[in-house]
Amino acid sequence: MAEETILESTQRTSGREALRKNVQAAIALAGAVRSTLGPKGLDKLLVDDQGRTLVTNDGVTVLETARVEHPVAKMIISASSTQDRVARDGTTTTVVICAEMLRNAWQLVRQGVHPATIARGFAQAEQFSLDALGELVIEANVEQIQAAIETSLAGKLDQAMEKHLAKLSLEAGELILSNGRADPTRVKVIKQSGGSMLDTTLITGLALAKSRIHPEMKERGGPGSILILDGGLERRQPHLDTKLNITSAGMLDAFRKAESKSLLSQVDNLVEIGCNMLVCKEGVDEEARQALANHGILTYRRVEKKDLDLLSRSCGANLVPDAGRATKQDLGAFIKTREELRGGINHWILDAEDSGATLIARGSTDGVIDEVERCFADGLGVACQLLEEPVLLPGAGATQVALGRRLRRHAESVPGREQMAIEAWADALESIPRALATNAGYDGIDSLLKLTAAHSLEGDFIGLDLIDGEPKDTISRGVFEPLKITKQAISGATEAAISILRIDDVLWAQMDAQVPDEAQEMLQGFGAE
Repeated sequence: MAEETILESTQRTSGREALRKNVQAAIALAGAVRSTLGPKGLDKLLVDDQGRTLVTNDGVTVLETARVEHPVAKMIISASSTQDRVARDGTTTTVVICAEMLRNAWQLVRQGVHPATIARGFAQAEQFSLDALGELVIEANVEQIQAAIETSLAGKLDQAMEKHLAKLSLEAGELILSNGRADPTRVKVIKQSGGSMLDTTLITGLALAKSRIHPEMKERGGPGSILILDGGLERRQPHLDTKLNITSAGMLDAFRKAESKSLLSQVDNLVEIGCNMLVCKEGVDEEARQALANHGILTYRRVEKKDLDLLSRSCGANLVPDAGRATKQDLGAFIKTREELRGGINHWILDAEDSGATLIARGSTDGVIDEVERCFADGLGVACQLLEEPVLLPGAGATQVALGRRLRRHAESVPGREQMAIEAWADALESIPRALATNAGYDGIDSLLKLTAAHSLEGDFIGLDLIDGEPKDTISRGVFEPLKITKQAISGATEAAISILRIDDVLWAQMDAQVPDEAQEMLQGFGAE
C-alpha cells in the first residue's frame, strides 16, 4: 500500500516484462537501419516536421535525425554515436549486433537462464573475441588502405564516386599526417552547388572563397609573414548615442584627419614589424586599403572566426585585436599564397607548414553536397586511422564468421550456463553476414552456412561476394575493414547489451499536462473575477 502511494504518478514495468519490452525496442531500432548495411544497402528518406528532406545511407544519421523516445533505444543510439565519433564507421553494425545479442538473450531468459549469467557470458565472449582478432590482422600497404576506405564507403554513393572520395580521403590524410598522427580537423570543406559529384576536388593548403581587397595587390607571393587581426582597419563608430557640437568650420576636418592618422599609424606599425599579409575578421577602410596596397601588404577582409582559427594554427600566428599594437611575436609564417578560379568562384589558397588541405564539395543539389561531405568525413576518419595504424581485417563477413567459429570451440571449455551465453553472442556476431546477404537479395541463412563451410575448408579470409552470393577470398578482392572499427563495434554493442540486460525495473513518470503561460494567465484572471 505504501509503495502504491509513493509511485502513484509513475507507470512501472518490472521483471521479465521490462526485459521483453526493452528487447522489443532494440529490435525495432535495428530494423530501422538494418537495410542500410553493406554495399547493397538501401537509402532512407527522412522528412522533418517542416517538410525538409534528407536522403542518406548512414545509419547514425538516420538514428540521430529520427525522433526516438524509448530510453533503451536512446542507449543504443548513444553507442552508435560513440562508434561514429571514435571510428567514423560501423554505426549500423553496432546497432544490429546489439539488438541480436538482446534477442538471443531473451530466448535464454525464457529457458530459465538468469540475465546476470548471460551478462557474464557476454563479457567473456567479448574479451575472447578482442584477443582473437590478433590472429586475423593484415599489415596493410597503401593500395589496401585505399581499398579499405572504399569498403567503408560502399553503398553510400555510386561506385565511381566512392572510388573518387576514397582517393581524396587518402590524399588528405597523407597531407595532414605529422609525427605519426593525423588530425581530421585540419581539412576544411567548402560547399559549391552546381556540377557533378565527381567535380569534387582536393586542394593542398587552406582555401577560402575570398579575393584580395585591392587590385594592385599581388595575388601570388611568398614566403612571408602574416598577421591575423580579430577586428578590422576601420574608422571607429561610437558605441553610444552621441552628438558632436561643431563650433568652427575646421573642427570637422580636424576630427577626420585624426581618424585618418590613426588608421595610417596602424598601417605604419604593420610595415615596421615586417608584415607581408594581413587577414581581418572585419572590414578595411578605403584609405587604409590604399595605404596597404602602396606598402605591398596583401590583405583579405571579413574572414569568419573559425577560418581565422585555422589560419592561426596553420601559420603559427597570434590573433590580435588591434593592428597598431601588434608586435613581431604576433606574426606567423606562410610558404606561398595564390588565387585560383574554381567553379566560377575565386579562391584564396594559402600554403603554410601546417595548412592541411581543403575539399571543394560539388553536387547538383544541397542534399547531394551534404551527403558528399558526410561520406568524405567518414572516409577521412578511416584514412587517418589506417595511416596511424595500418592494420586491417578481412571484410564481407569473414571476420565475424571466423570469430563465431572460434567462440563456439571456446564455449565447449566453459562450464556452466555462461556457455549458452557465449554461443548466443557468437550467433549475434554472425547476424552481420546474414544482413549483408539479405540486403544483396540472397537468403541470409543459406549464405551464412556456405560461408561457414568455406571457412572450414579454405581458411579465415573467405568472405561473401555480394555480386554472385558465393564465398570468395577477400584479400585478392580488396575487401577489408579497419581493426579499430571492428574492435569498437564489438565493445560498444556488448556494453550496451549488458547494460540493458541488467535493467529489471522501468519507472515511467507520468507528465502533467502543460498549460501555456498565456492560458494560465487567462485562467487566473477568471478566478479573480
